[in-house]
Amino acid sequence: MKYIDDPYTPNAGAKPTVLAGREDELDQFEVLLARSMKGRPARSMIITGLRGVGKTVLLNEFRERAERSGWVTVEFEASKHDEGRFRQQIAMKLRTALLRISSRARWDERLEKAARVLSSFSMSFDPDGAISASLNITDFAGLADSQVLEYDLTELLVSVGEAAQAHKRGVVLLIDEIQFLDRNQLESLIMAIHKTVQRALPITLVGAGLPQIAELAGDAKSYSERLFTFPKIDSLNEADASKAFADPARQEGVAWEEDALQRAIAVTEGYPYFIQELGSAVWRTAPSSPFRRHDVDNAIPLFESRLDESFFRVRLDRATPLQAAYLRAMAELGPDPQKASAVANVIHRGSQSLGPTRSELINMGLLYTPSHGYAAFTVPQFDRFMQREMPEVVVPKKRNRKARK
Repeated sequence: MKYIDDPYTPNAGAKPTVLAGREDELDQFEVLLARSMKGRPARSMIITGLRGVGKTVLLNEFRERAERSGWVTVEFEASKHDEGRFRQQIAMKLRTALLRISSRARWDERLEKAARVLSSFSMSFDPDGAISASLNITDFAGLADSQVLEYDLTELLVSVGEAAQAHKRGVVLLIDEIQFLDRNQLESLIMAIHKTVQRALPITLVGAGLPQIAELAGDAKSYSERLFTFPKIDSLNEADASKAFADPARQEGVAWEEDALQRAIAVTEGYPYFIQELGSAVWRTAPSSPFRRHDVDNAIPLFESRLDESFFRVRLDRATPLQAAYLRAMAELGPDPQKASAVANVIHRGSQSLGPTRSELINMGLLYTPSHGYAAFTVPQFDRFMQREMPEVVVPKKRNRKARK
């Protein structure tokens, strides 16, 4: 097969040729936008799932659909920033949103007010008022200038929502990796969206994050479960996985035999990113159409090596030797969620002493806690990678405590 004709897209966040198995989430998003424009807000969405299930791809599809419907989109990837950097990120994105609602020359009272509130919000991180100067707007004393994030962000989103409503537009915030917001940032965002819902304003939030985000949101604000839905996306069922493999190839005049599809689905377990990676590996190694079962088997070494380099190892490279040992010990126990005490037994250390290591891996986004006392990998098949990368559990020696001065 010619590489230039390869219909598979094994790249982070790249839209696949065929987006299979996400019809329910897409329908829910369409309803959310339609109801918001009618002044009957539906619950905002936060998509949850492991790495590689297509959360970012889904957010990108949401953006395309929202913009086709005339909505203004505000998209960014959350990072572990302090409040000042978070405010700056929000302010820069909403500045662009205001200019997209209407050109500066045609601004009315509502947009002028929103810009002034934005200026006040911005002043907390930019004493020189660079953003307000670029809009030639002075700040709005008494609004969004309290230096309390939850109050200031609420006033900002309400003013932007009122401006959008006056111009018969809607604004949707699309936030990827939303679990990386700290508690105050997440709480403030939830509170602000709650207020826009109460006022039936056409501004909503759609996020994507690792499975722990539902619990984090609930901890931040108890009413989160009534404000958001948390659709969980996972591996594709057999029919959708078969479609994701076969349909892109068919568009290039290439076929898959049924036993080849069954083998490919078994290898990838239906995970969308793995489907793209294996499909591409088969495309590059198979001599001709149709693809047969042995073509899939022959492509597995390339598939695994590319996953190791582009998907798995980049995560392990961030780990310390003890963190790597903890991950390898979990892999020794299998792919399922594991008790902290069971992992500690493999490492031959006390679970209490390994508590900080476990917490560090959770904060790094390598583990999550599906239930109390258990941890699981955020990356599918990470246990297999760890066994390939570290054939044995290698535990670093304990460091001697420094002598007290």
